[in-house]
Amino acid sequence: MPETERTTTFDPYAYLKRIGWDGERRADPATLRGLHTAHARTIPFENLDPVRGVVPSLAPDDITAKLVHSRRGGYCYEHNTLFAGVLETLGFRVTRLAARVVVGADRFESRPRTHMTLLVEVPGDPRPHLADVGYGTIRALLEPVPLVTGAEFHAEGRRHRLVHAPDAGPLETWVLEAHGPDGADGADGWEAQYAFTLEPYAQSDFEVANWYVGAHPRSPFRRRPYLQNLTPDRHLLLDGHRLTETHTDGTVTTRELTDERDARRLVEERFEIDVPDGVLLLG
Repeated sequence: MPETERTTTFDPYAYLKRIGWDGERRADPATLRGLHTAHARTIPFENLDPVRGVVPSLAPDDITAKLVHSRRGGYCYEHNTLFAGVLETLGFRVTRLAARVVVGADRFESRPRTHMTLLVEVPGDPRPHLADVGYGTIRALLEPVPLVTGAEFHAEGRRHRLVHAPDAGPLETWVLEAHGPDGADGADGWEAQYAFTLEPYAQSDFEVANWYVGAHPRSPFRRRPYLQNLTPDRHLLLDGHRLTETHTDGTVTTRELTDERDARRLVEERFEIDVPDGVLLLG
């Protein structure tokens, strides 16, 4: 990305304290993997600003105040903008990519490019890596994966692979697939998560997409709370009124939330998110 388009001014030291990282601070594969996993387990995914009618700011100072210095999280543009900026201060080269979330889609092109993901180059490693700390599902990457096809990647029970989409257009299209439990859609349990090409997108492109996702009345992030919190032992998801807890042994429990006060307490204690004024979780 040209230097004139880099607007990130993130403080890596405050960020590393936020995610509890006390390892090396250098541009190598181990640091990239460690930061990726620590971020995923520390900073929650949440859309409470769009739910209350506020489009999240992508300005570095605003993202830092929200995700680093507060008990808040964010969605893909906030998470991956923050992660990219920190990686660049540590010496990684990062290309911001725009992806189509294609879960359940019959045709990839029917979905707009509303997801931000990252291509990271590590000094001394000829293979770029796909990194993504802002894909808010249980099938998200826990670690970055090399940009190669024909390989399967495992990380703490999660399985991913990259494939090429046939006849997807003039540019080579990559697809991140995740392997789900028995009965999942897709051949042999593999399900496409999102599709992307490798041309870089500028900050101005993501400002437009962020406004659409955060403000358009048809955006799912405007209509109901969607929160995710991950620990080494379990994945916690609040989707509207439904709370789902998935443990590493495969045990899944769900329940419907019916009381606003109890829902707020749960979000603040278990998701570690301070609910902003103006949000009705069960409204």
